[in-house]
Amino acid sequence: MTVNTPIVNGTSYATVNAYSADSYAKAVEFYAKLLELSVQTDNISAAAKNETLLANAHIAIRVVLEENAAKQQEVDNQIKYLTSIAKTNDWRSHVNQSLVFNTTDIASLQDAFKQLDYPNQAYPSDLLPLQLYTIDPLGNIIGVTATKNAVSTKANKPVAVDAHGVSLAATADQTATVSKNHSFTDLSYLVKTSNAYPSLPKDTIPLAEKKAVAVMTSGGDAQGMNPAVRAIVRSALFKGCRPFVVMEGYEGLVKGGPEYIKEFSWEDVRGWSAEGGTNIGTARCMEFRERAGRLLGAQHLIEAGVDALIVCGGDGSLTGADLFRSEWPSLIKELLDNSRISQEQYTRYQHLNICGTVGSIDNDMSTTDATIGAYSALDRICTAIDYVEATANSHSRAFVVEVMGRNCGWLALLAGIATSADYIFIPEKPATSSEWQDQMCDIVAKHRARGKRTTIVIVAEGAISVDLTPISTADVHKVLVDRLGLDTRITTLGHVQRGGTAVAYDRMLATLQGVEAVNAVLDSTPDTPSPLIAINENKIVRKPLVESVKLTKAVAAAIQAKDFKKAMSLRDTEFVEHLNNFMAINSADHNEPKLATDKRLKIAIVNVGAPAGGINSAVYSMATYCMSQGHKPYGIYNGWSGLARHESVRSLDWKEMIGWQSRGGSELGTNRATPEEADIGMIAYYFQKYQFDGLIIVGGFEAFTSLHQLEKARESFPAFRIPMVLIPATLSNNVPGTEYSLGCDTSLNALMEYCDVVKQSAASTRGRAFVVDTQGGNSGYLATCASLCVGAAASYVPEEGIHLDQLQQDIETLGEAFKRSEGRNGFGKVILKSTNASKAMNANDLSKIITAEAKGEFDAKPAVPGHIQQGGIPSPIDRTRATRFAVRAVDFIEQQQAALEVTRAGDEDYQSENLPLANTASVLGIKGSHVVFTGIRRLYDFETEVDKRMPKVIHWAQTRTIADHLVGRKRV
Repeated sequence: MTVNTPIVNGTSYATVNAYSADSYAKAVEFYAKLLELSVQTDNISAAAKNETLLANAHIAIRVVLEENAAKQQEVDNQIKYLTSIAKTNDWRSHVNQSLVFNTTDIASLQDAFKQLDYPNQAYPSDLLPLQLYTIDPLGNIIGVTATKNAVSTKANKPVAVDAHGVSLAATADQTATVSKNHSFTDLSYLVKTSNAYPSLPKDTIPLAEKKAVAVMTSGGDAQGMNPAVRAIVRSALFKGCRPFVVMEGYEGLVKGGPEYIKEFSWEDVRGWSAEGGTNIGTARCMEFRERAGRLLGAQHLIEAGVDALIVCGGDGSLTGADLFRSEWPSLIKELLDNSRISQEQYTRYQHLNICGTVGSIDNDMSTTDATIGAYSALDRICTAIDYVEATANSHSRAFVVEVMGRNCGWLALLAGIATSADYIFIPEKPATSSEWQDQMCDIVAKHRARGKRTTIVIVAEGAISVDLTPISTADVHKVLVDRLGLDTRITTLGHVQRGGTAVAYDRMLATLQGVEAVNAVLDSTPDTPSPLIAINENKIVRKPLVESVKLTKAVAAAIQAKDFKKAMSLRDTEFVEHLNNFMAINSADHNEPKLATDKRLKIAIVNVGAPAGGINSAVYSMATYCMSQGHKPYGIYNGWSGLARHESVRSLDWKEMIGWQSRGGSELGTNRATPEEADIGMIAYYFQKYQFDGLIIVGGFEAFTSLHQLEKARESFPAFRIPMVLIPATLSNNVPGTEYSLGCDTSLNALMEYCDVVKQSAASTRGRAFVVDTQGGNSGYLATCASLCVGAAASYVPEEGIHLDQLQQDIETLGEAFKRSEGRNGFGKVILKSTNASKAMNANDLSKIITAEAKGEFDAKPAVPGHIQQGGIPSPIDRTRATRFAVRAVDFIEQQQAALEVTRAGDEDYQSENLPLANTASVLGIKGSHVVFTGIRRLYDFETEVDKRMPKVIHWAQTRTIADHLVGRKRV
């Protein structure tokens, strides 16, 4: 890529080289679409067949074809590499130069990037970008900026420049924009929206041409099914489709008629996010297992005019759905031959698109990390065990708790981790009758001998021994009484596990999967395999439904065949990881350490920043895992200031930490002081005194800053030349390098429950809205996710601020909503406002403005949950993820020892420019579908807005658009 001198009327141009005919054609199309350039045939000689000049009034791009297979391979590798690091690294640090153009409407170009499906990066954030970058088909980094130059942070008059400040556009007083594309958040560009509430697409599609999308829930009910149905119905309406619901599952499909297959409206699913169970009913249907029943189902769907079916259920329900689709051609042919449908109906409904979302509290579906309802059921289990453990402690009792899980031990396993249970029984890992009795008694006896007053044993309902003999709670009770003489009680939780409303995670999962399910059925073709909407780590993905169900059934088959090794191998890697973690932290220092003496380390643990749910779980897990490995865990109490002032270092003891796994706050104590503020020299002195071999920091942005300061100080202080890792823990979820921080789930649940309560209060008073003030600093994550969970009418976040035009539009939308309520019950509204969304208006001011502008039609009241948002007892998600992160962090410390061993001994100077050495100080995080370690230096220098205490890339930006879609909010 070269930058040339001006050619026409003061306008500059760039030349880009293509090395294959295919990339040449793609490059011409790329620049024509992105920058709205046209081919200038008059400026290219007839002989120059391998050149194309594209230009408008301000920009000219010359694309030159030079066939070269070797260079094309380099380009392909470059594009593949840059695309792979799009979410983790700043592209500008990986290329020598980039081509950057100026625009006066960067929001329009952001939408163009997304609509054209180009990989992209936005700085400082996706929500309010000043610079946008993408990759052209030739491997070049192409950018647009609203600033004077590529490194400025202040918008200015438009001048096109490259990354080094070389002018590429016309004179500085030009006012034309590069693109006319609309903003990504401007819903009117995606589909024309009405001015009324809800802001749905204008109804321009003839009724006969509208797609009809039906949803049904089947099998056992699960918390989160109602939010899924709500999302599917409203997404279908937004996309110009007719939404239907099939009442009572497959039974309703077989019975048919308007009583069982109903067309739904926007208001029919109002408030469903906060309701448990499934409001459209579910039932197991024997008739549908026979062809005659499926024939009736096909006839009734055609009579209702349904084109696509979304099924929310377990593996049995989804198996039936895929069989239904595979038989569809023969079913409708038989219906035509028997004159049960017309030739016109036969022609119209040639194909049935089916999509699956998994609603199952057992979390027994392969290829997905979580099923709808699983974490809600786990929450009920953990709450119940926390309760019974209190009474167990009072009487020094043992409790045997039975949980659901016929063929899957996920609930029992994660409940065991989250509550520090003494022993668990799961179908995937059975033992002989004598083995499990000996193992359980050995572990319980060791725990009791070391001073533990309680004993919790969790039994999955499908627990078996190796000969497939069921293991009941009565069997376990008898062993504990007869062999250990413990006062033992049995608690069977039963259908309590299915009860109550969905936790925040399940509301979000169900909503996002519902939206994606509608997209999937509309994208599907007759040749597309039926998709299953799954989640891997933090990413919603589509998987082949047939393969997922096949793998799930293979687990049950392997268990029945007594091939338990195969059954375990068929479970996802996270399940196996959780099981290994449970066994490791459960053994603590009760058994011989796994590592040889010369491999054992001294590892320091410190909490930095504000308290967050899961911090104690992380400390407990990493300390007990250290003990099982043979390492010596040390707690630094009261953060860096505690260490610098009081030498607050103590070795961690297992007995003293009993109960930490389920406690909120920070037992080690925490504050916001960084090493430089506390006295980094004294900290280095104590690190040297105790000869620490590794450091694990648990905390938020102050912890992130602390890791940066310690890594930077390695040149001066050899004591810091040890592996260091940060486990992000903050309700703000604003730590660069991760999409999930410990504590944000606990906080989100606390805020969601608070909003549910105030929404109920609002519904009890006609024409009442509440403005809820949310924490989160400069991050709008908490407000955005809570908005999605509770169906807030609007949310205001720091990344966007509060624009008066948008506020006025939201007030008008609220007024329209209250007018349309027509006296219906439960019509309360909630508006969420991040504290830092506006410096001029707090929640009280905003509520007064809304009330004044409403002109008596409705009123608004402020609600400030304050530190309630930090939560009390940490959620099961934060507890179990804390354990997973803790074990990964200790493993990281072990693996990185060799890299720093020589420099720490002082025999060799530390090379600060050595990137592998710098990466021994890393942040552990979730990015997309992976758990990754990212070096603090790269994160701090390239991916962080330090002044704003925020990452540059906002991973949750699209969630805001979805939240607005589903409440009918009109964006200005």
